[in-house]
Amino acid sequence: MTEALYGAGYGSSSRFYEKADAILGMRPGEWRDGGRGAEIRFAIGECSLGAVLVAATARGICAIALGDDPTALLDDLQGRFPKARLIGGDAEFEALVARVVALVERPTTGTDLPLDVQGTAFQQRVWAALRDIPAGTTATYTEIAERIGQPRAVRAVAAACANNAIAIAIPCHRVVRIGGDLAGYRWGIERKRALLDREARGEAGRGAAA
Repeated sequence: MTEALYGAGYGSSSRFYEKADAILGMRPGEWRDGGRGAEIRFAIGECSLGAVLVAATARGICAIALGDDPTALLDDLQGRFPKARLIGGDAEFEALVARVVALVERPTTGTDLPLDVQGTAFQQRVWAALRDIPAGTTATYTEIAERIGQPRAVRAVAAACANNAIAIAIPCHRVVRIGGDLAGYRWGIERKRALLDREARGEAGRGAAA
């Protein structure tokens, strides 16, 4: 593991399984079985919020994680995909990591990063709604539930946010409690606060420039 580090729901409906390979970088059987047979490239860099891990299949980024301990980030990736082949990223992959770091530092610039998003049908709907929240603004869990047409599913929305594995590109940090209080964040509440403050300042700067 250390050598590698430094070398470097959907329902069971037939419709989903017919289209899954076009949506996921891993086939359904691979995804459901810990990434069996899949090849995932990864690299770990540094940003103003600490260490950042980026992992991707051939289709796109399947994980962006933030933390203090690079080894813990890699351990978490291996825990999610214990049967996948993890390969340290090359120079070309490092360029992708640089794009992710740029997004961390300036999240208001938006992103066209290729994503390989994996999750249940409900999670996919929640994560799509998160990507529609403009930088510099927030939405409540209740509002997200209403936007996806399931107003009673507030707790399930919160769980989907908690299970998001692609930080910032799928901006679960923009979801708050009613009244604006910050709820939990997979990568630390202080990072969530820092991201929101950074986005607010960025949008304010744009408005002044306009």
